Amino acid sequence: MDTEGLIRQLKSSNLFAKCSCGEEFKLSDALLFDGMKPFPNEAKEVQEMLLRDLKDREANLKKRKKLVNEKAQITTAAVNIGKELEKVLPTLKDFKWRLNDSRFLNDPIDFVIFNGLSINKIDSISFVEVKSGGARLNSHQKAVKDAVEDKRIIYEVYQ
Repeated sequence: MDTEGLIRQLKSSNLFAKCSCGEEFKLSDALLFDGMKPFPNEAKEVQEMLLRDLKDREANLKKRKKLVNEKAQITTAAVNIGKELEKVLPTLKDFKWRLNDSRFLNDPIDFVIFNGLSINKIDSISFVEVKSGGARLNSHQKAVKDAVEDKRIIYEVYQ
């Protein structure tokens, strides 16, 4: 049987097919044609629409990739600037702890403050994490916070 005969037989049949979207449809209702010959106008229109949609999706993807890269660069720069500023933070006049009581750790938290160390009378120890904007504690910083709040702090001498 030739292709045209097969198409005529399918068009007159009562067969159903299943679309990739999951819906079933009657083959007799479908646009069936020989793909080795020029496309019918209706098929060309669908093909052109799909190609336009594909180009739009590609352009949107390129735009989104560019935005992601730009955002990553901005975030990286902000984090790096923040890390440098943390080092000089204790020298600023609105830093509420004494500079000589402060020890910069950077990771997992920024500072340990030995309140009173500079006058040889430690009243308390503060764990300080510096954040700006919408920054949140990471998992390690939260673990330190939880340990302090739960009073899971141990002092040991290693000799």
